[in-house]
Amino acid sequence: MMSQTTSETKRPVKRSEMSKLQWTWKEMKRNKTAYFMIAPFFILFIIFTILPVFLSMILSLTDFNMLQMPNWQGLSNFTRLFLEDEIFLLACQNTLIFAAVTGPVSYLLSLLIAWFINELPPKIRAVVTLIFYAPSISGQVYLIWKTLFSSDSYGWANATLIDMGFITSPILWFEDADYVMPLCIVVALWTSLGTAFLSFIAGFQTIDRSMYEAAAVDGIKNRWQELWYITLPTMRPQLMFGAVLAITNSFGFGTVVDALCGFPSVDYAAHTIMHHLNDYGGQRFEIGYSSAIAVILFVIMFASNIIIKKALSKVGE
Repeated sequence: MMSQTTSETKRPVKRSEMSKLQWTWKEMKRNKTAYFMIAPFFILFIIFTILPVFLSMILSLTDFNMLQMPNWQGLSNFTRLFLEDEIFLLACQNTLIFAAVTGPVSYLLSLLIAWFINELPPKIRAVVTLIFYAPSISGQVYLIWKTLFSSDSYGWANATLIDMGFITSPILWFEDADYVMPLCIVVALWTSLGTAFLSFIAGFQTIDRSMYEAAAVDGIKNRWQELWYITLPTMRPQLMFGAVLAITNSFGFGTVVDALCGFPSVDYAAHTIMHHLNDYGGQRFEIGYSSAIAVILFVIMFASNIIIKKALSKVGE
């Protein structure tokens, strides 16, 4: 009888017999060493990412200007943005155009080129990867494009068009509102093969080749079916990582315009939400108003992230 009672008291408690909070706390105590190891990252993440987001949401409801104590304004900053600030509406339009073009195109371009490189022999693969990756890390890429599209007759584009008889005088490429946005989009795509591109190459390398052999037995007939039913579902973590980077880069568009066109761009032709945020936050020090802009940008990026995540969950179905 005593042995039976002892065995019952030592029986491990199942998860179904505990509340979710109790089970979570038990698992945290069991893995306390792992939590201790990742604690520095989480502390820095909370201080420099989570807290600024919540602080920005609070400041967006005030008139804080960095010099005086903030006064509560409610939703007046958001009302001003959508009903009074015409430049902000233009910035939203430019940002959505840029994101709609560069986001999907750069994402698919990175994936397809990574797939192509993965089919090459290892030694050639390393060289080709460096060639495609180099523009994203080169600090002189903007200087090259400014030289190609220089506004005088010595620029390569103007000189070529004049020699061919298409134009009689140089085109002011980055000073003409009709050319600013298309050129900035082209340069952004040129430099888009960055971290996501490398993560896709790494994802292709981790796929077990035996899966393709098993798929061939099950009826997979060509490389496109292999890509859709085997490769992409196996690479879901890398695909999600690349999607987050693509969203961040497309909506955080600003560096390209500043390097090529200056700030602000002519007639605000390439003025984006990031430019508007930097203008009011870094130039005018209207922190409350710039925080409202940041909150709107955060909501747009967060919603885009949810949509992309749902879309990627259907890959391979």
